[in-house]
Amino acid sequence: MAKAFSDKELDRLKEAARLLYEAEDRLPVLRTLSWDRALAEIFFESGCKTPPRPEYPEIDDAPSLERIAAARALIDGSSPVHAWLRRFADITEETAALLTSVGSPLFYGHSCALYGSPTAPIADRDSTALDLAQRLDALLSEFDDAGRRLEPPATLSAEDVKARLEAVLPEHFGGEAPRVEIAREVSAKAVAGRDYVKLRADAAFSDLDVEQLLQHEALVHIATGKNGLAQPHFPILAESYPGNARTQEGLAVFAEFISGALDPRRFKRLADRVIAIEMSAEGADFIELFEFFQERSEDDAPFEAFESARRVVRGGLVNGGAPFTKDSVYLQGLLEVHNYLRTAVRAGDASFIRMLFVGKIDLADLEAMKMLKEAGLIAEPRFLPPWARDLRYLLSYLAYSTFLNEINLAKVAARYETLLSPHV
Repeated sequence: MAKAFSDKELDRLKEAARLLYEAEDRLPVLRTLSWDRALAEIFFESGCKTPPRPEYPEIDDAPSLERIAAARALIDGSSPVHAWLRRFADITEETAALLTSVGSPLFYGHSCALYGSPTAPIADRDSTALDLAQRLDALLSEFDDAGRRLEPPATLSAEDVKARLEAVLPEHFGGEAPRVEIAREVSAKAVAGRDYVKLRADAAFSDLDVEQLLQHEALVHIATGKNGLAQPHFPILAESYPGNARTQEGLAVFAEFISGALDPRRFKRLADRVIAIEMSAEGADFIELFEFFQERSEDDAPFEAFESARRVVRGGLVNGGAPFTKDSVYLQGLLEVHNYLRTAVRAGDASFIRMLFVGKIDLADLEAMKMLKEAGLIAEPRFLPPWARDLRYLLSYLAYSTFLNEINLAKVAARYETLLSPHV
């Protein structure tokens, strides 16, 4: 096998990657933008009339910027690997700008640069995340009543979920299974870190929530992190950062979908978050967003509506005009990952599917990953979800859906127009 890089050049690239890993690790976006749980309590004590006033820690970006500059000096080439690391440097600089503009109108521009906006083109370049969200919201709203009847009851406590996850995680991770913790100071019902899943102590869960946590958090987010950390030359592949958020979240939602864990209410909630981001960008304040989410999910506890509104305004302006746009990447990423997988099936090579799990990557990084793999510089993923390990069902589904996409749905619908039209 011909060497892709000289030993000297490989050492330079590995050192650049190490510096970028350290630079990005000092810029924790979600942790910096988190809210104290007491803000929810104060909001509800006010009768939901007083907007929260979050405070954020100051970030010193100088150490990160110094490391980025040192890394750039080492990235001197035009290969896909050089392009990957150069892109990582660009996005890490933008991340620093985001975190030093927290609480100001400038935050929104940096957020759009990192995560995109609901109105940015996606996939075929003719559609936007907002278009998809509005379409999904309209379609799924037609089934709201039926969806509620099909919804499994949220009768499981955090302790119940902890026991269920601890029983199943070793089946996938062996002795490296992530730990499951219960904590009160968690805004979302559950969050995941590099080696843990944390459950909110007072949250209620359903059976499907357990499966979603397994598929989304454990078998994608934690698995890709472990796979990346095990890479002998580029452990930077373990790092979550804004540059791989769209693909990572899209892959995680696809995992829910292909495993049957993505229920209509969850899907609609993802769509509503995109709509709410656009509302905030146009000036809606926190209370308007809270009321929007309450109206859209009548059966959910008020705290969940608070949590959804928090996700939209964290880091930006509570009074509107500068939202945090990360939640627009879930639908964008789902669409892009799904289309990539369909394209990979056409290529007839399963390695292009498993390549998504070598670490935390973006679809834009795949050429670099292919180059590293062919040079023997990247290892096969250690942890894979069942649907990516045994590809029989996935390949059958994607082959069928690829063909189905070529069918003219308007002509098919015309055959059933009388049947499906409202009775007069």
